[in-house]
Order: sequence, then structure tokens, then C-alpha cells
Amino acid sequence: MKKMIIAVFAVTVFAGSAFAADVLEFKKGVTFKHKQHADAVKDCKKCHDKADGGKIAGFGKDFAHKTCKECHNEMKKGPTNCKGCHTK
Repeated sequence: MKKMIIAVFAVTVFAGSAFAADVLEFKKGVTFKHKQHADAVKDCKKCHDKADGGKIAGFGKDFAHKTCKECHNEMKKGPTNCKGCHTK
């Protein structure tokens, strides 16, 4: 019984990352490839409040324009102009 509880707990803890959407679609034609960004940045706290990810507090147009553009400029990779993100 104890092994069953541990197994259920483990599955519950890791299920979030297993089922998280890899490609997110936002307004104005913005497509965000989460896995690609996670692999490149390697630090969830660069965007998320917690090291294990989750929702981003205050996420919206202002957050994205500031945080995403800043990161793209820092890494010298990724779009920094309107049409680079807003493809539709």
C-alpha cells in the first residue's frame, strides 16, 4: 500500500510537465514554443516566479514586450521587432 501511495504521488508531481503544452498560441498571431525556450534559457525563473515553472504572474502584453524582448536582446537570438513575434 505504501508503494502505491508513493507511486501515485510521483505521477502527480511529474504529470504537470509531461502534459504541459509545448506550443502556446497567444493573441495577435504570437506562437510560443515552450520547450525550445526552456532548452535555450535553462532557468525557469527567468520567466516564472518559481523554479518549477507554473503560471507567470502578471503575464500579458507589457510583460512579454519587456521580458521577451530583453531576453532576445541579451541572448542575441530571437525576434525583437513586432513582425518577428506577431506573424499573423
